[in-house]
Amino acid sequence: MCANFRPLTLQQLHQLSLPDISFEYPDEVYPNYEMPLLFQSAQGLEWRNVHFGMIPKWSDDTSIALKTYNARNETLLQKPSFFNAVSKCKFGVVPVSEFYESKYIENKAQRWGVRRKDGKAFYIAALYDICQKGGQVIRSATMITMDAIDHPMMKDFHEPGSVKRSVIVIPQERLEEWLSWKSPNILSFVHGFPVEEFECSHVPKIKIEKNSPQLNFFD
Repeated sequence: MCANFRPLTLQQLHQLSLPDISFEYPDEVYPNYEMPLLFQSAQGLEWRNVHFGMIPKWSDDTSIALKTYNARNETLLQKPSFFNAVSKCKFGVVPVSEFYESKYIENKAQRWGVRRKDGKAFYIAALYDICQKGGQVIRSATMITMDAIDHPMMKDFHEPGSVKRSVIVIPQERLEEWLSWKSPNILSFVHGFPVEEFECSHVPKIKIEKNSPQLNFFD
């Protein structure tokens, strides 16, 4: 699973020869934050600013995105939150610089980052949808995941046990195929990313110290 990542940078966007992004987005994304999603329209590749976490039209509250930011590929058609999007084959990608997972060292969770060795951004498979709530257009997306119990890198993340998940990375050479895919059956894309092209390391979260008036009294 993935609940935290860094979207691609401007330099990485140019490396991949992607269209410019016309809106701002955060350096680091968490569930229900806004993020850039790339999809294929009749005009070609386009960007949309979407919520990280699927917000289906039947939900009364956008906070559902806090629970729908990942979608198991095995059950896409069985989950009400994702059924409309997958049945209409609304496939996109979230280009990222790095994503973060928990690795347990001596029973304590550490934040580890996964990135490409060559420094390029990579595409995470996503499902997106659009709906209206109170006259407001809501765009949202979820990252599609796969079983990772046998993946050389991803099997070491998450809590100890038999459940290990990973995002699905769409290779550059299959990007156009994925974005124009017209079937809910996506098994041909469900492959673990090539571990020889990626690396991971401990990336602690930066703590922001809050200064109090007492601490600054003599400044």
